[in-house]
Amino acid sequence: MQLNREQLLAAYRMMRTIRAFEDRVHTEFSAGGIPGFVHLYAGEEASAVGVCMNLDERDKIASTHRGHGHCIAKGCDVDAMMAEIFGRAEGLCGGKGGSMHIADLDKGMMGANGIVGGGPPLICGAALTAKTLKTGGVAVAFVGDGGSNQGTTMEAYNLAKAWNLPAIFVVEDNGYAESTASNWSVSGTQLGRAAGFGIPAVQVDGEDFFAILDAAHDAVERARSGGGPSLIHGRLNRYYGHFEGDAQTYRGNGEVDRLREQKDPIMRFRQRVTEAGLLEGSQLDAIDTAVAAQIENAVMKAKAGAMPPPAALLTDVYVSY
Repeated sequence: MQLNREQLLAAYRMMRTIRAFEDRVHTEFSAGGIPGFVHLYAGEEASAVGVCMNLDERDKIASTHRGHGHCIAKGCDVDAMMAEIFGRAEGLCGGKGGSMHIADLDKGMMGANGIVGGGPPLICGAALTAKTLKTGGVAVAFVGDGGSNQGTTMEAYNLAKAWNLPAIFVVEDNGYAESTASNWSVSGTQLGRAAGFGIPAVQVDGEDFFAILDAAHDAVERARSGGGPSLIHGRLNRYYGHFEGDAQTYRGNGEVDRLREQKDPIMRFRQRVTEAGLLEGSQLDAIDTAVAAQIENAVMKAKAGAMPPPAALLTDVYVSY
């Protein structure tokens, strides 16, 4: 899949926005300004952006408890996201969803999910809707290596294949299900599991934006043309703990520092496009500056926002048909 310069700039801005958003949430949470629980996506930006750049307004995604990056990649408003994480009424979900349940159905972002493996069954419903209504849409579930061991995920594979749904399963394997290494806890291979259901699958370098972009392009084209589900297994790394406050004692000394230095997906993208003469370093520097200002403004607006009124507890509980 070939991207023009405007698309490359958009991809870089999206990845840089995710990183800056997560770094700032880390700082604000550490200072005690954010309620609830937070899981950060920093280090995994290439996956969300590489996949979502192949999607449009017809398409739906389901996320994990680590959902901020998927939200931004699907086009959710950054100011409203920050307000939601701060628990403010101006948030995407009125300040009632917080980090782990952030969602924007208007953007096709079906929500972060506190249930491990909760997303795959949801996208089967979205994919069935797209198939039934002939919208041409596809549905994507992002799932971690821990979530890939859940029965819900296996059942979703089976259902998607049995009904030939336009569904795509993206396994973001960051090496640890909380503190348990995936190379110990996941038997067989992700590709082997997909093969057991007759689902086409590919393993890619999840820190290579272009590898993810191409794999997702093929999967989306297959789904839109009636070819059924696909699985993408990306190996990548998270830079923060499983949750904010996780001391990461299960990781080796200097492990994260080495990953940041040698495998950072944003730096790899930057190096590739500048060395190829596709973009100028000054263009990317300008984006860095603009994004920093955008995130600062989002935090200031969130802090100044209103708390949800007590009566809001009784709204958005049930759907009226």
